[in-house]
Amino acid sequence: MPKMPAMDAVVSILMDEGVDTVFGIPGAAILPLYQSLSKVSDKIRSVTARHEEGATHMADGWARITGQVGVAIGTSGPAGTNMVTGLYTAWADSIPMITITGQVPRSQLHREGFQAVDIVNIVKPVVKKSFIVMEPAQIPWVFREAFRIAREGRPGPVHIDLPLDVQKAEILYDPEVDQALPVFRTPPNPNAIRRAVELLLTAERPLILAGGGVINAQAEDLLVQLAEYLQIPVSPTLMAWGAIPADHPLAVGTVGIQTHTRSANRVFLESDLVLALGARFAERHTGDLAVYTQGRQFIHVDVDPGQIGRIIEPQLGIVADARLALDALLAEARRQVAPRTPGAWVSRVQWLRESHDRVMDMDTVPIHPARVFKAINESFGPDTIFTTAIGLYQIWSGQFQRVYRPRHYLVCGQAGPLGWEIPAALGVKLARPDQEVVAVVGDYSFEFLVEEIAVGVQYQVPFVMVMLNNGYLGLIRQPSKYQYQMNYGVDISYDHNQGMGMDNVAMVEAMGGRGRRVTRPDELEDAIQWARQEARNHRVPVLVEVFIEREADAAMGPALDQIREFSPVIDREPALAAPGQG
Repeated sequence: MPKMPAMDAVVSILMDEGVDTVFGIPGAAILPLYQSLSKVSDKIRSVTARHEEGATHMADGWARITGQVGVAIGTSGPAGTNMVTGLYTAWADSIPMITITGQVPRSQLHREGFQAVDIVNIVKPVVKKSFIVMEPAQIPWVFREAFRIAREGRPGPVHIDLPLDVQKAEILYDPEVDQALPVFRTPPNPNAIRRAVELLLTAERPLILAGGGVINAQAEDLLVQLAEYLQIPVSPTLMAWGAIPADHPLAVGTVGIQTHTRSANRVFLESDLVLALGARFAERHTGDLAVYTQGRQFIHVDVDPGQIGRIIEPQLGIVADARLALDALLAEARRQVAPRTPGAWVSRVQWLRESHDRVMDMDTVPIHPARVFKAINESFGPDTIFTTAIGLYQIWSGQFQRVYRPRHYLVCGQAGPLGWEIPAALGVKLARPDQEVVAVVGDYSFEFLVEEIAVGVQYQVPFVMVMLNNGYLGLIRQPSKYQYQMNYGVDISYDHNQGMGMDNVAMVEAMGGRGRRVTRPDELEDAIQWARQEARNHRVPVLVEVFIEREADAAMGPALDQIREFSPVIDREPALAAPGQG
């Protein structure tokens, strides 16, 4: 068995596991790993972030778009603590990722050495597994196990801490006799599958609720095949947007109390059976559980046994990989029944979808938020990949945007860290250089990790940012106004910039990007086309900053039950109550 530097073995494993890009910031305690990475710079690209949190979000975006394990690297001490938000985000959204930190030498671990922190225990609540490698000979097997854990079952992040003296060691390792560990995919119980199909066939108004587990299992094709075979409408959760194209006859939009379509909420409340695939029933999806569950049965399929029965008690629970479950459901459906044709329920769903759409063509000044998304929908094609984070702008995005492909609408759904969308867009664009990438941003979220725009300029990563700027912390102001009847601490505007806060265009241009400000709706489409062209020509991030109505609200459900509907609907019916409103 040949001897080699331990970090050379790590780099060999990274390449074998499909990693072609790593994101991070070098520092004294992690330099041996960077030294080994420098030897394979033609095979693994190392992207230097401006903040370790930004590096984790880049790795997160890379993982979401590729379906592979993302990798972020940092040195010791604050590098690891800076990564916690990124790890939490990946853990909450089931994203496979490995973070690697340097550590003081083993002899200093108990002596409070410089930048020595027990990062392994700090991150434990937000990772599937955390390791500190105390013996150099363990390195290959820890890394192989980390990749297996990140991928298997419910995907998620894994952390590895490497003491400096462990990194510097030599170990016995031969890449020729090593390989990735097998990943077990849980098959469904055939009896449960048979019962599930029987329930679907006897239901009058069935609905398929497709969650992020469908995306993780790369099962979108089987989802659509099952829906078409049995003629069952499909509502994707926010994490599964694009699992069925927005213009598919069986697509009904997203159910929820914030990111939702009125037609989807109406369809859900009229359903009598819900087949939930890889969905967690998060509270901003369900609202009031008594209303959400009343009058309908549930079949819950999830690869994580701990998810079944956690929020609701299903009529039938099935522990299985989403792709294997859908494959079995489709085979069983074909055994039990011939292909179905659209019936009264499908016709009803299509009518609801067509008649309950929100108006988006307002031409008011200041610009109405819905008008921004009309421009986005019409300016970008179905292959465009979008990233967005958390705030009113993301809620409007979830209500108004149209998505036609899986893994083309990426959002930090459960954790919701501000600033996620820009570094995530960088990771996505580096993984998909030939596709157009757009970050939908808010003015406050923009300020959290704005420095990562410099990474896009440095590495010539062109993408477009469309900012909705109300200068007013809208998502905080809205509940503050309606629930607490106050307006305190929610203003971030500056008088010298039309009352809209920091000069975001100047900030982008200071780092080498391009920017343009829009104040009228008739300028939107031209500005977006300009940004697309500038990104292509100059290969830098480009910002379109849109000044919107300062006090515009987003239509929401029971969390803010006094809020009026966001805009009128085509059929002018009364506002539809979201699940939880009755």
